[in-house]
Amino acid sequence: MTYCLGIKVKEGLVAIADTRITSGTDTTVKKKIFIGQKSHSSLFIMTSGLRSVRDKAIQYFKELVEEGGEYNKLYKAVNAFGEQVRRVAVEDRAFLEKAGFKFNLNTIVGGQLKDDEEHKLFLLYPEGNWVELDQGAPYVIIGNSGHGKAILNRTLNADSSIRQALKAGFLSFDSTRVSANDVDFPIDVMLYRKDSFSVVEHRYEKKDLETISGLWAEELKAALEHIPEEWMEVALNKLPPTAD
Repeated sequence: MTYCLGIKVKEGLVAIADTRITSGTDTTVKKKIFIGQKSHSSLFIMTSGLRSVRDKAIQYFKELVEEGGEYNKLYKAVNAFGEQVRRVAVEDRAFLEKAGFKFNLNTIVGGQLKDDEEHKLFLLYPEGNWVELDQGAPYVIIGNSGHGKAILNRTLNADSSIRQALKAGFLSFDSTRVSANDVDFPIDVMLYRKDSFSVVEHRYEKKDLETISGLWAEELKAALEHIPEEWMEVALNKLPPTAD
């Protein structure tokens, strides 16, 4: 499984991707973020799904760019990548399904190209169609999304800073990591500030953030202790008395 998170706030973009690849009993570490960087053109692509489909679609897209493909707006680059996903589906879907694999590739694409008025964030489906995230939906998760949404829903909005988005994003990943054995460190973090046309990237190992993870666990326990309890009495009083 995968954990890939894209966050869009007014200040910019935050992306987080775990690097764990599980195949049967084998576990390896591989990068899940592709970054394209040119003058006045910055984008990133994160994927969840079959690794072979991902690698092939990314390679086809890279060849498009290397052979002169240029896009002045991000949605056009998303369309181009979606076409490559469809191309791989035509080539490989039947063979994969015959072998018992489902053709599957969900993709997050973010960035800002030269004629975009602001940074953008898109969710691309395996069929090649997409939706754009707006201020009403400041984030998207692909892969193992069930455990990490609560912290994001409670803390993020379009006015959050990049700093706040990164902090909440890590806590979302950490909540997923402790609840699922197929998501783990290292994680790759990508940051983009609006109109900068410059993507920065950093990889965090477990040792880099285990103190923060432990602090978060202690903060949660302390918060639970501080929750008022008077509302509980009406239910607790219905319990039979203890045996002693």
